[in-house]
Amino acid sequence: MATASSNDDPAAPGAEAAPRFDREVNVGDIVFRAVTAFAGVLVILALALVVVDLGAASGRTLVRDGASFLGARAWDPVHGLFGALPFLYGSVVTSIAAVVGAVPIAFGIAVYLTEYAPLWLRGPLGFLVELLAAVPSVVYGFWGVLVLVPWLRTTGEPALASALGFLPIFQGPPVGNGMLAAVLIIGLMVLPTISSVSREVLSAVPLALREGAQALGATRSEMLRAVVFPYARSGLAGAVLLGTGRALGETMAVTMVIGNRPTIAASAFAPASTMATVIANQYDEASGAHLEALATLGLLLLALTVALNVAARLLAVRTRTAGSALPPRAPRASLLP
Repeated sequence: MATASSNDDPAAPGAEAAPRFDREVNVGDIVFRAVTAFAGVLVILALALVVVDLGAASGRTLVRDGASFLGARAWDPVHGLFGALPFLYGSVVTSIAAVVGAVPIAFGIAVYLTEYAPLWLRGPLGFLVELLAAVPSVVYGFWGVLVLVPWLRTTGEPALASALGFLPIFQGPPVGNGMLAAVLIIGLMVLPTISSVSREVLSAVPLALREGAQALGATRSEMLRAVVFPYARSGLAGAVLLGTGRALGETMAVTMVIGNRPTIAASAFAPASTMATVIANQYDEASGAHLEALATLGLLLLALTVALNVAARLLAVRTRTAGSALPPRAPRASLLP
């Protein structure tokens, strides 16, 4: 009976071992690895160049004014007065207010799509929600100028002043262009971001936890409150931070509806301005100290955005680490109705 040759048997003495893929020496692999590594490093280099350029352009303002630049309220390029406080106030207040208003709606959409919506509706409805993120910001701003601002001027703000006028936030003339319009526009724009990330986070909760809660007699709402939300809270917080980061950097739509006035007012009806809008409005005509002040605002806006994204990433890592200690996902057969 014929026997296999040693060349056909990898374990036979003298047989040549097959080369390992990860140790294979190939010019094409080396070039491809170098190109992909360069693509990864390129992002870091681009961010570093942006920071260096903004730091060099704003260095004089930081050295000359220091912390007083952040606390000053006057912004008068004609007389050389530059203070960042009105723009910090406008950016932070509009972003936080917009996210606070958008979070309940976004979480509600995410919960409905992951827990209650029928399977045939989840795909189309989720696509429509995510489609809101693809709408250009200038389209939102144009809609705000044509529809939202006139409605606020004639109906929305007068109604709020009539019902809640005893609060300082709802006092003042109903001009339409102001912080309230900017908050509504930003809230609409960050809604799909928060909703999409929250939907992914809720979908990642292990099925074994859901079925275990219902096996113990919990209703679906009790399961959400006691199991799903506590497990996913870090990821949900990351979604909120990502939405806040986008809200801080939103420019065009906000520029068209906020009124662009560097003031600090308690009323939501009053015009205001943000760091992004003042840079977009005044960059073309800026020079000298004016340009340095705008560069400092840009550096500050970049620092806030990066800090929020880093915090969101850390929360996402924490969520994955917590999930790795749990048992694997159960088979697709579910006890859920």
